[in-house]
Amino acid sequence: MIQTDALTKQLGGRTVVSDVTFRCEPGTVTGFLGPNGAGKTTTIEICEGLNTPDEGDVEVLGLSWKSHALELQERIGISLQETQLAEKITVEETVNLFRSFYRKARPLSEVIDAVQLGEKQKSRVGQLSGGQKQRLALALALVSDPELFFLDEPTTGLDPQSRRQLWELMATFRTSGRTVLITTHYMEEAEQLCDRVAIVDHGKVIAQGTPNELIATLGAQYVVEFGVADGASVSESELSSLGGVVAVRHEEGHWRLQVAELHMVVPALLALLDRKGAPLTELRTHAPTLEDVFVSLTGRHLRDV
Repeated sequence: MIQTDALTKQLGGRTVVSDVTFRCEPGTVTGFLGPNGAGKTTTIEICEGLNTPDEGDVEVLGLSWKSHALELQERIGISLQETQLAEKITVEETVNLFRSFYRKARPLSEVIDAVQLGEKQKSRVGQLSGGQKQRLALALALVSDPELFFLDEPTTGLDPQSRRQLWELMATFRTSGRTVLITTHYMEEAEQLCDRVAIVDHGKVIAQGTPNELIATLGAQYVVEFGVADGASVSESELSSLGGVVAVRHEEGHWRLQVAELHMVVPALLALLDRKGAPLTELRTHAPTLEDVFVSLTGRHLRDV
């Protein structure tokens, strides 16, 4: 559905997309995961035909934007990172306006029901909540009954309930056989929605695969995070020598261990800290996530960028 080859783009003298190559297969949800400023939006704008690369090529639905722009515009749906709509007209009027842009459009009631805005059909856009406005933006992407959706950070700024509602809506896109390319900086969202993920940082794709494949690259079954009281110390070499520890990181006064054998590591860790006279201030364990993959690849958290 989408094939890019070595996309490169400079803005303001800075390279914001660098040699990006990826594929988006039919009937899948592919996610671009990375911090703000990583180049996700510029890449998706190139795929949408809203921007042009300085170097490289992109094909969408097997076609080129240079020679098939009008056909592609009829066959894709786009929800931008920010959608500014006329606030004085109603939901119904807004959807009908966008339906008028296409030679073939889905029925009004079908589009509004798909995004669960039936009770707001006669309401003015300015009266909608943030989550409802995002659902309306998705409705406008739906009106042409597209084969391929581009969703650029569709849940940014929403409360948890509204975000979950949009997740459910996007899941229906997948079950109906549609293809979706989504950008996000929420790792939980990528794990929940995406069949494949490309992790992007500083304009480059630094890893790609299914969420499980990317997590498996850590070689760890669990992550153990702990802190010790001020004045107490423990060394990286001592922690690395514990049986079952795959990797060790020290960040902002806390230790982070990637471990293969949790039942071996925790008792050995507690015994080591006891011998060192280093009392615990906190101890947490969790299954590894895409956030842990990002930390392993870049040395920092998504939330810290």
